[in-house]
Amino acid sequence: MSIPSAAVAVRRGPLVVAGGVLAAIAVASVADAVLALLALAAGAPGDFQPLKASSYIFLTAVGVVAGAVGWAIVRKVSKDPEALVRWLVPTLVVVSFVPDFLLFGDGGAIGVGALLLMHVVVAAVAVFAYRKVMPLS
Repeated sequence: MSIPSAAVAVRRGPLVVAGGVLAAIAVASVADAVLALLALAAGAPGDFQPLKASSYIFLTAVGVVAGAVGWAIVRKVSKDPEALVRWLVPTLVVVSFVPDFLLFGDGGAIGVGALLLMHVVVAAVAVFAYRKVMPLS
């Protein structure tokens, strides 16, 4: 007797997962670059370090990799990973805003607003990639 295919979790190989994570880093970094350029054009301080490529690309990579690890853990240990991810991802994105608000004096509303948007964009790109290479069901 075989197990119905709907009950079998989809598993991708490590190269597929790594490729998806790297693609998410690349796409999110490009989106971050666009947001940084728009923020600088709109009047964010030119010396605001978080809008420099070296800062946001590194932090994007760290966030996407950390998110992938968390996603894999949720996928493995949760009885209902879809429900858990549905509230966990937005909660973590909002928590990630806290350090940005501490930079308000350096970056002003435009700089900090761009950083907040970067968090949302990175999360959206990462979740899209995770769903492709590490499906929850």
